[in-house]
Amino acid sequence: MNFTQFNLDSRLMQGIQKAGYETATPIQEAAIPAAVRGRDIIGTAQTGTGKTAAFVLPILNKLLTTGQRHTPRALIVTPTRELAEQINDVIRQLSAGTKLRSVTIYGGVGANPQITALRNGAEIIVACPGRLLDLIAQGHAKMKDIEILVLDEADRMFDMGFLPDVRRIVKAVPEKRQTMMFSATFPADVELLAAQALKQPQKIAMGISRPAYTVTHALYPVPPHLKSPLLLELLKRTDTDSVLIFTRTKYRAQKVSQQILRAGFKVTSLHGDRSQGQRQSALKGFKDGTHPIMVATDIAARGLDVESISHVINYDMPDTADAYIHRIGRTGRAQRTGDAFTLVTDEDKDMIRILERIMGGAIKRETLEGFDYTTAAPPRSPNASRGRGAPREDSRRPPRPAPTPKSYGRNRLAPRKSR
Repeated sequence: MNFTQFNLDSRLMQGIQKAGYETATPIQEAAIPAAVRGRDIIGTAQTGTGKTAAFVLPILNKLLTTGQRHTPRALIVTPTRELAEQINDVIRQLSAGTKLRSVTIYGGVGANPQITALRNGAEIIVACPGRLLDLIAQGHAKMKDIEILVLDEADRMFDMGFLPDVRRIVKAVPEKRQTMMFSATFPADVELLAAQALKQPQKIAMGISRPAYTVTHALYPVPPHLKSPLLLELLKRTDTDSVLIFTRTKYRAQKVSQQILRAGFKVTSLHGDRSQGQRQSALKGFKDGTHPIMVATDIAARGLDVESISHVINYDMPDTADAYIHRIGRTGRAQRTGDAFTLVTDEDKDMIRILERIMGGAIKRETLEGFDYTTAAPPRSPNASRGRGAPREDSRRPPRPAPTPKSYGRNRLAPRKSR
């Protein structure tokens, strides 16, 4: 379906063309007409499918064609600062040629520029819950004219403990409004929120039960103490454009990024211990190629909009299949192909079985030719401290004897196909 067929306000076509949009994605084709008609929507779609434009374009269309200007009329609530900025980037791109204004509101930075933007008449607010509630309480963020409310990544907000704040925000906006909720999964509390916040919603599900077909998966079994050496060998031997590496903890993310840096690679990191300025700098450096490798915790798993990522490497297996799908969804985007490598230990067997059931078959086990899997773990002092913030898994029982490479199958690493 071509974007001209949506009968959007003609002033939006400049931004649509500038963004390079031609044919709508399935979630856009299903959601945009319903949203333009004013329907409440519950949307489920895999990351990288154009979900943001599916709610941004109807918002812009309504603001251009109805109502007053220079007061907040649309509110988008999202769990992380990074996602708020990325949504705002899409708004600015698609609203090019109009005079619509938007503002991002989140903590970790000074509130004064945000308050100034609100006073100057921003029509669209993209906000994280905590700071938004602060500005509502202080009288700076006016909710009385909000006509459209979007709750993005609702399950992620639940995971991060934001659901009570989101309920307060829902109560703060007018009851007569259009509401759109997007969530990858629907645990009981999110289902309840949907029932309370939406009226006769149209449900649009694009299926996220399986990873994107454009991604090739491989497991690399390895003893726990050899994870970092194996990771460095993978980076040396693999033809990559940009690599996103996931760890389970922020302590591990910092440690692994330092190991990669010492090995001579250009690397940055994204995790909860970094300041907002550092996080924005890390994302900018990763997007523009200054740092082709980024080590991150799951804060980056959803909403990270970098189309050129060629490889995702799970240094640690995630805790859930859903987290795995969202992590590897960072590659293989926009019809590009990508690779997902996961370093696995004996403790990951249960999660591997779950993933293989979801994908309908065995995931390839791979080894690196010439890598010594038999190197013994260094002795540990019984009084050695793990250090502040160290990952819990480091204190588990000593690893089992390392298996030999031949039990893992044939090494697949070869010059990567052109993308």
